[in-house]
Amino acid sequence: MSLISEINQAKPPFMTEQQQQRDDSSCAVDLSASALPESNPNAEVFTTTITSAEPESGFAGFGFSEALLRTLADKGYSEPSPIQKAAFPELMLGRDLVGQAQTGTGKTAAFALPLLERLESGQKTPQALVLAPTRELAMQVAESFKAYSAGHPHLKVLAVYGGTDFRSQISALRRGVDVVVGTPGRVMDHMRQGTLDTSGLRSLVLDEADEMLRMGFIDDVEWILDQLPEQRQVVLFSATMPPEIRRLSKRYLKDPAEVTIRTKDQEGKRIRQRSITVPMPHKLEALQRVLDACGGEGVIIFARTKAITLTVAETLEAAGHQVAVLNGDVPQNQRERTVERLRSGSVDILVATDVAARGLDVERIGLVINYDMPFDSEAYVHRIGRTGRAGRTGEAVLFVTPRERRFIRNLERATGQPIEAMEVPGNTAINQGRLDRLRKRLSDAAQAQRPDADEAALLQELMQRVATELELSPEQLAMAALNLAIGPDALLRKGDDDWIQNTRRNDRDRDRHSGDRRERRERPARAPEENMQRYRVEVGHRDRVKPGNLVGAIAGETGLQGRMIGRIQIFDNHSLVDLPKGMPEDVFNSLRRLRVMNRELQIRQAS
Repeated sequence: MSLISEINQAKPPFMTEQQQQRDDSSCAVDLSASALPESNPNAEVFTTTITSAEPESGFAGFGFSEALLRTLADKGYSEPSPIQKAAFPELMLGRDLVGQAQTGTGKTAAFALPLLERLESGQKTPQALVLAPTRELAMQVAESFKAYSAGHPHLKVLAVYGGTDFRSQISALRRGVDVVVGTPGRVMDHMRQGTLDTSGLRSLVLDEADEMLRMGFIDDVEWILDQLPEQRQVVLFSATMPPEIRRLSKRYLKDPAEVTIRTKDQEGKRIRQRSITVPMPHKLEALQRVLDACGGEGVIIFARTKAITLTVAETLEAAGHQVAVLNGDVPQNQRERTVERLRSGSVDILVATDVAARGLDVERIGLVINYDMPFDSEAYVHRIGRTGRAGRTGEAVLFVTPRERRFIRNLERATGQPIEAMEVPGNTAINQGRLDRLRKRLSDAAQAQRPDADEAALLQELMQRVATELELSPEQLAMAALNLAIGPDALLRKGDDDWIQNTRRNDRDRDRHSGDRRERRERPARAPEENMQRYRVEVGHRDRVKPGNLVGAIAGETGLQGRMIGRIQIFDNHSLVDLPKGMPEDVFNSLRRLRVMNRELQIRQAS
């Protein structure tokens, strides 16, 4: 049973036995000889051999209780994933931990199982608090805790988040809970009103810390951390480690263990990434063409604003698609129903904003369309991560205007994968796709049988009667059945698609002239002033860097005042910065590792 997908309907993610055999990560415990008693050669030795009819579970070596091991075995989980093997020993010892891992690596179970094992019975106030950036993720993590604690029926888990009844949450807290999972804003509300007592808290988990930073919750997180008891365990998980998250871990975590799990190349390549360059006036038409040519069983379309989600959804509904919208205006109970409709297949297309879709985990999503360019590379990584779940393959298509194409390289660096150029599907490609899908439906229907034999006999009799009455050949009868299946609308797409050819031609002209413009723009820079030295850093226009970003980062790292930093010249893929001569070597080395706009400066003296 494979559970590599992160929280799939409250089932904790682990690895199948085959995946475990392919994984080359190992977890070793060093038992120093000094910790063992000296051997006595004259002592009598008694050896007891215990045989077991069943092989020992891969979770048995971490000190978990029999009840938890039985729960895992009942659910068919046999082997921990790499991040679980690395995190379990540290967290069972009560150590703080910083974990860097993508969604889908099993990180929820990595912190949930040790936290459950370290809970003490008889305490009415919460012992563990998990902060998550979104309501959806908070709900999923809470459900996972409940699934893991099936062998502990008296253990209580509560999810607290906005958009739901505050009073019912207060009632549950007063009755007593062991684990609270919530969003920072709602947790702060309960703490300020005195309804969430953290005096007995033993553990705090920050899940998807980089997302909380991106969504502006870090100040709230720090306020919560400042209110907690001095003696507590803090666990931080993040897909990326921007400087602000590093600073947070240094301030609040004590001698933490550090675990980093790199996603394997083959897993990253499960998502095929492509981009379409299309002018703004043709985006809606291009979107419908992509859905016609590539649309699968489940699609998420990301848009930048709530207004755009509504415009896109209305256009697609008018074209006959089954569409739902998920944005900040959708009430929580409706959000949950929408996600369930997408999961069950009653809706095939979801149009969503970034924040509304955080933590969304639906296995059947085969295609993610970035209708608008994401604000940054982290948002892009989280968007396309909605597909390719549970070991499945997926596709991601990015819409860019001609002016936005220069940002594609930044996204490629963030994912470590190329983004292929894709043309807007023309009528020929769309029609071929429709015919292929119809052929597959027909083939599947021909190989399937009606479950009710009597019903099948009646249908056979009906066809024979119609064929006799109308004197139809088998081919004519089959064509009639096909027409009935297709419906009244035309199967093949017709109409003008010349604008697609015009767009391609304009792109070629733009590419031909861009080299000349770049040469003019990147003319030789003026020499630095006499007391300054010029350095090259590997960030530029493609990273959306501004002079203020560089000044702030360099001043913060070196202690230099901003006015002591000289001329800054920004080009497409690098920048030139003038700094005072005679910088100490250690300062220079720290700047080399400094990250600006999520990219290392790699500073070096300019030639």
